[in-house]
Amino acid sequence: MNEEKKESALSVLETREEKIYLASQWQLRWWKFKKHRLAMVAMFILLGLYFIAIFCEFVSPNDPYQRSSFIYAPPQKIHFWDRETKKLYLRPFVYAIKSERDPITFEEIYTEDTSKRFHIYFFVRGYNYKLLGLFPTNIHLFGVKDGYIYLFGTDQLGRDLFSRTMYGTRISLSVGLVGVGISFILGLILGGISGYFGGTTDNIIQRIIDVLISLPTIPLWLAFAAAVPQDWSSVKVYFVTTIILSIFGWTTLARTVRGKLLSMREEDFVMAARLYGCTPFRIITRHLLPGFASYIIVSLTLAIPNMILGETALSYLGVGLRPPAISWGVLLQDAQDVRTIGLHPWMLIPCIFVVLAVLMFNFMGDGLRDAADPYAR
Repeated sequence: MNEEKKESALSVLETREEKIYLASQWQLRWWKFKKHRLAMVAMFILLGLYFIAIFCEFVSPNDPYQRSSFIYAPPQKIHFWDRETKKLYLRPFVYAIKSERDPITFEEIYTEDTSKRFHIYFFVRGYNYKLLGLFPTNIHLFGVKDGYIYLFGTDQLGRDLFSRTMYGTRISLSVGLVGVGISFILGLILGGISGYFGGTTDNIIQRIIDVLISLPTIPLWLAFAAAVPQDWSSVKVYFVTTIILSIFGWTTLARTVRGKLLSMREEDFVMAARLYGCTPFRIITRHLLPGFASYIIVSLTLAIPNMILGETALSYLGVGLRPPAISWGVLLQDAQDVRTIGLHPWMLIPCIFVVLAVLMFNFMGDGLRDAADPYAR
């Protein structure tokens, strides 16, 4: 029996080793990435955030632009136990909100009205919208049939902060992807040219990078805010903000590409490609860049949170996107006042989403960095 167990164990080990030796580079990287549990969790959370970004109208129970009489109402709590009837309900519900005036400070105080319950339903009908901008519908992921629901409370105009945060996910996360896409193209092209040709071309590109890195960004952003016409639409401001972030974001990738190409351009396979008559563009794109594609992916993954933070900072300072556009930075503009934060701390909830997205990108970047060398222990 012991010999049979040993033989079966050896056969299993031989099968695993055979799979490893026969696997492609991408398979090895994926197996290594799956071992990084934190990176896997981060990947699923980011997929959830991008699902919200794509289907934010479906996820939002209320119209993010609709105003109500509940100004700075606190978040409603989800209940299963009714304090009024002393009953347990399987379907969750929220209590209605009633306002009272503080006799001393004359401040409006909101409390739960336990005499009214609003049960929460999934796939409920609400305000009309176009799914993916194409299909008219009014089905939402959750909501109440009668009454109202404000899971994150309301802002200074009585608008639902939860729905506005969901809508802000679309712009804030898309800025990161679009900005990194532009930076990716600029970084690969200019970094590849700089590292492959060297000489005067390399010096010119590197001096341009030095100038861009040394420029103070905050004064430039303030100048940009002063130069942007006030009558510009949110779409124009969005694209201009993305382009500005991309101009300052491609330098790190370009230097990474340059360093890799400087070490690889004298390799035998590059010399063989030259002798075969390949053009420099083909050598860079087909032979050199794929050699460290994993490092480029890691660099892109770590660059996206910088873009998100950049857009949030610009919009928070009022030099990026402006209302009626909705982004995490625009929502945080309402939390600039210390008094507002002290009285209405739920206005900082969009900040939690910013921190969550940045952390998840960094965790996934760590996993990709480890998976970039699948043979490392």
